[in-house]
Amino acid sequence: MTPTPPDTLETGPTSIPRTLGRWGLATVLLTGGIGHLARPEEFLAQVPPFFPARDKVVYYSTFVEFALALALVLAGRHKVRVGWVVAAFFVAIFPGNISQLVTRTDAFGLDSDLARGVRLLFQPLLVAWALWSTGAWRAWRRSR
Repeated sequence: MTPTPPDTLETGPTSIPRTLGRWGLATVLLTGGIGHLARPEEFLAQVPPFFPARDKVVYYSTFVEFALALALVLAGRHKVRVGWVVAAFFVAIFPGNISQLVTRTDAFGLDSDLARGVRLLFQPLLVAWALWSTGAWRAWRRSR
């Protein structure tokens, strides 16, 4: 018997803590998107120096964050799929956080290697938050 792909599983009703978790994560993404517009230079510090069109990366990531925030709130029966996409987004931007540490670029009040290094520890928590709050991790485990 072939397991059902995790993004096609119906997770059923969502618990109040998971719903609040999704909305909280949506708030984090919305706040990040607003921050991109208000302080683009801070976010530019996370784009590796060798990356082409660095300012456009900041600009486009604003809309990605807004879209993901909206998707988390309106996910409905697609919340598992949304969870995987949000988790993938957090994985995709992780190299920018590493770049900020390696290039010793100050931004967001992170003005030491220790502060920039500690920040790296929070990215896996965001991935876990996305997978937990959408039921994606539970759906994946059930599919196995």
